[in-house]
Amino acid sequence: MKTYATEIPSPPTARAEKWFVAALACLTLLMPMRSSFAEPNETLGPGDSIRVTVFQNPDLTTETRVSAQGTIKLPLIGDVKVAGMTPGDAVNSIANKLKDENFVRDPQVSISVIQIRSRQVSVLGQVARPGRYALDDTSSKLTDILALAGGISPGGCDMVTVMKVRNGKLEKQEIDVSKLDSTADQSANIDVESGDTIFVQRAPMFYIYGEVQHAGSYRLESRMNVMQALSLGGGLTLRGTERGIKIHRNSGDGTLTKLDAKMGDPIHANDIIYVNESFF
Repeated sequence: MKTYATEIPSPPTARAEKWFVAALACLTLLMPMRSSFAEPNETLGPGDSIRVTVFQNPDLTTETRVSAQGTIKLPLIGDVKVAGMTPGDAVNSIANKLKDENFVRDPQVSISVIQIRSRQVSVLGQVARPGRYALDDTSSKLTDILALAGGISPGGCDMVTVMKVRNGKLEKQEIDVSKLDSTADQSANIDVESGDTIFVQRAPMFYIYGEVQHAGSYRLESRMNVMQALSLGGGLTLRGTERGIKIHRNSGDGTLTKLDAKMGDPIHANDIIYVNESFF
């Protein structure tokens, strides 16, 4: 939780504690409303939870959430627009309103950011829990966000598309997340920013029919050949023959081509492998 407040001097040693308490009371009345922030460019938005504290005015302390209209409701002064403001700007806005309406003579206001939910990314497609997820300082990497969504589902592709807007232009980036686990180079594990969309498309499939133990559809792995494909289907039945294997493949123009297949031949997406019955 981050706190943004008007600057107050650090407490002195215990020996001068009594002097400090008296001096602080006087200094509070004379101190200008000047703020210091760790991250001055961070802005508030709908859904963010904050705590507003007014020094020496506990009745004005409020823990609230920024509404869909971008406002918070505070005692005495009512609705205050904070969306799009940095916490520092919001501090000064609240303090000025309290002072201008003569509720507090010299208000010293602080804002603690409890939870940031306005900075969100969308995760769509073949993940366990598609939806919108809030960003924070500890979960801005691509793999972190995928983990929040429950990871890629069994039918999902390892090639993930990240759609982002940078400098007013839509950019698309394709990232093979399977390589992130097998290499020390994490440069492809990009930082995800608010408003980005992560899309996991369905993995490419192939199909096996005929004299195999388990006919059906299977996920196509990288560089898979006919032998590996048949092993996923449990291998040939006693009546199946390697000499009768055909591949039905859609060509680029939409026509279906029938090919004689050997065990080392590569498999393409949407291939249909058919194993004929041996008559001998």
